[in-house]
Amino acid sequence: MVVAARTNSNLPQGLTDSKLLSKKQRESFFPDLILVCEFGEGWVGAEEIDEIGLANALRLGVARALENLNAKYTEQIIFDGKVNYINPKFSQTECIVDADLIIPIVSAASIYAKVTRDNFMAELGEKHPAYGFEKHVGYGTKNHLKAINEQGILDKIHRKSFKPITELL
Repeated sequence: MVVAARTNSNLPQGLTDSKLLSKKQRESFFPDLILVCEFGEGWVGAEEIDEIGLANALRLGVARALENLNAKYTEQIIFDGKVNYINPKFSQTECIVDADLIIPIVSAASIYAKVTRDNFMAELGEKHPAYGFEKHVGYGTKNHLKAINEQGILDKIHRKSFKPITELL
């Protein structure tokens, strides 16, 4: 999932890269962020990623997030990292390494994305308890790979282009 965000209000103090915050800290910021920001989500499914590849899936996710935010071509767009995934480019696009660490609105998008995705993974965990999605939240951990080996691959959930899964096919 890719998230685009904007705000016309003051952001909460203490925002930073979501990976540097505990789950409790991220979740405590979430209600305030919902109040002061607009977010656009850009979800791309496993089958789409397998079909078009990861880089094109990121482009598609960015396009969907910006569309869901109703972003205007004149708005400033900041990417966390070195790659501009917009096609065509917006008029004010900037790529900044560690933007989620140093730019509060990018931090807000990072936190929103992490909480939203973790909640999605918890829902998957309820539907497919043998896989432990709520614990590994989709990362290729030892327990996740063990569950895939024991339970098999879930259509529309697992990316068949992901190396550990291609080895099982």
